[in-house]
Amino acid sequence: MTEPWRAPEDAVDALLAARHGDPFAVLGPHAAPGGVVVRAFVPDAEALSVLPADGAAPVALQRRHDAGFFEGLVEGAALPFAYRLGARNAGGAWDLDDPYRFGPTLGPLDDHLMVEGTHLALHERLGAHAGTQEGTRGVRFAVWAPNALRVSVVGDFNGWDRRRHPMRKRVDSGLWEIFVPGVGPGAAYKYAVLARDGAEQPWKADPFGLAAEMRPSTASVVAEEAPFGWTDAGFVAEREARQGRRAPVSIYEVHAPSWRMHPDGRFYSWDELAASLIPYVADLGFTHIELMPVMEHPLDASWGYQPIGLHAPTARMGDPRGLMRFIDAAHAAGIGVILDWVPAHFPRDAHGLARFDGATLYEHPDARRGSHREWGTAVFDYGRREVAGFLASNALHWMDRFHADGLRVDAVSFMVWHDHGRSPGEWYPNEDGSTENHEAIAFLRRVNELVEQHHPGAATIAEEATSWPGVTHPVAQGGLGFRYKWNMGWMNDTLRYVALDPIHRRWHHHLVTFGLMYAFTEDFVLALSHDEVVHGKGTLLSRLPGDDWQRFATLRAYVGFMWGHPGKKLLFMGGEFGQWREWSEARELDWWLLAHTPHQGVHALLRDLNRLYRTIPALHARDCEPEGFRWLEPDDADHSAFAWLRMDGEGGAPVAVLSNFTPVVRLGYRVGLPHAGRWREVLNTDAAAYGGSGVGNLGVVEAQAVPHRGFPASAELVLPPLATIWLVAEPAAEEDPGEETDGASL
Repeated sequence: MTEPWRAPEDAVDALLAARHGDPFAVLGPHAAPGGVVVRAFVPDAEALSVLPADGAAPVALQRRHDAGFFEGLVEGAALPFAYRLGARNAGGAWDLDDPYRFGPTLGPLDDHLMVEGTHLALHERLGAHAGTQEGTRGVRFAVWAPNALRVSVVGDFNGWDRRRHPMRKRVDSGLWEIFVPGVGPGAAYKYAVLARDGAEQPWKADPFGLAAEMRPSTASVVAEEAPFGWTDAGFVAEREARQGRRAPVSIYEVHAPSWRMHPDGRFYSWDELAASLIPYVADLGFTHIELMPVMEHPLDASWGYQPIGLHAPTARMGDPRGLMRFIDAAHAAGIGVILDWVPAHFPRDAHGLARFDGATLYEHPDARRGSHREWGTAVFDYGRREVAGFLASNALHWMDRFHADGLRVDAVSFMVWHDHGRSPGEWYPNEDGSTENHEAIAFLRRVNELVEQHHPGAATIAEEATSWPGVTHPVAQGGLGFRYKWNMGWMNDTLRYVALDPIHRRWHHHLVTFGLMYAFTEDFVLALSHDEVVHGKGTLLSRLPGDDWQRFATLRAYVGFMWGHPGKKLLFMGGEFGQWREWSEARELDWWLLAHTPHQGVHALLRDLNRLYRTIPALHARDCEPEGFRWLEPDDADHSAFAWLRMDGEGGAPVAVLSNFTPVVRLGYRVGLPHAGRWREVLNTDAAAYGGSGVGNLGVVEAQAVPHRGFPASAELVLPPLATIWLVAEPAAEEDPGEETDGASL
């Protein structure tokens, strides 16, 4: 007679074929007549025994299948029943913990919040987390795959055998979880998914994995999660003061793998970058570093904008704690760190999110909304609550775990419009004929509200290339709720202008003045980003007309114009010294250029621009408010000259910014000013120290009580060729904001 506690044959066959959808119903301890039946699958064992935790005698299990399936009755035992397993084969004996004797790692609240899309700690509950379960060390694994028939965790700890650790399905949420004892940080793993149609899927990296293998390997890695010794509490508490709309914000954009490389092509580690990049940025006076996506990505050439591991810093730069040390060191140096974040799309690599459980899960099920042909990527389904919750939790993850000071959100235009960047047939409108993506809009608003709520002072920055209204307006007022928006119109117009031969610029004067028509409709960042130095565009320097002297002069005039213009500042690496070659992720910047005087001059100028921008309130306090700007000379197209006034709104000394975009010296150039008296020339991009011709105003301009263009006073001055000058009214000069500026004494 067959013992009543024996598992059905079909259940055993399904387990051994890795096709059983409820392994906890078979494996582990189960109440049975006369005691507790224990079943286990240990492929390496020839004999297996139960070792009761109470010290009772071992109980040998029957080897029911040569593949390693054992079962047997522990007479007189009752649930809960704690035990270990004793295994033996020709090579020896060993003890192990049975993963199927442990209870669930998740609870009903996790299920509820997951389905509702409001679980803000998903990054702490899902994924792989080392810890203790019922007094035993191991790793709890959890993943969302509601359409799967079976999910197993496979890794270097189980021989990548999908039969060894099939997971428990939580039917209410589609979550799968298991605690695997004996596993720890450093273990490589993936998820083996059996789809609803019975097809085995390519093994998947963990959507919530905290670390990953170095490419071309694609497994996730169990991360070290011991508490990190942060030292930046003071810096974090000052975030609002450091990056609010009235603060000086000057951002150095960096592609970490290619800023510098070792001679043999190896990437710098985060610790090596902390020792070199942070002092470099501090010396130049930038207030922030913006890192192009550091999330794990398979293809170097994507620059990180096609991420696979949204929770894992790339292994290219070392372990995840290295990024923590980098950010902590940046904060110690007074520098904020902004991370590029990509919630707009994801690549279709087999080990990634695409058709994760055999069906469209993270991507929109309709290809016209779930794919982007130009990029060859999949698009998130923002209307699915679990997906929106996954992304929202991910945004908070980078601030919770890594103390990021903000997120620059990539490709917002592609998110808020169904038709942006898509050809006919690749999209369809809403039922009312409109083209706004209401689900994506609601998602972005929620993320921005969550960031503001959980990380006060942190900044979200939108790369939004259309005229979407209210990107930086509060959600309560109908806006998207971003702190800042990249000013793509200003960037395109002004780069077109400076790329023109000076003789033609007079006919395109509007390219500079038009930006002031909308400069205060949003809180803008003036961004000269990585996108402007790739794909045949040339670099900021190489696209400029004229001989080398004129190119360097124009570049200096342009950045002086930019730093004096309303708006926060962003410059991509290499622009600070005049990189000639287009940027490539495959090589480091051409640092050897800094041995040459013209490049040294640009470098020195950027240092002075940042110092003056930070220390003179008129240059930053009203970057985003019209009270801080007034035209002095908007219409001088004949001379390709521009002049305006910057003010701090608090009665402090104003700054006059004047630019001459021709190679002709303008003698006796009259400009209106708000009052007579001495105005110090605190910046002159034509200074000899910057590589210029040394033409200027000997450090001082005297304004007379001669009305001009609606101002009660005016001055005749010298506008150097292809140059920008800044004049500060004498009361500000008494505070000595520009004493050390190389161009001040010209």
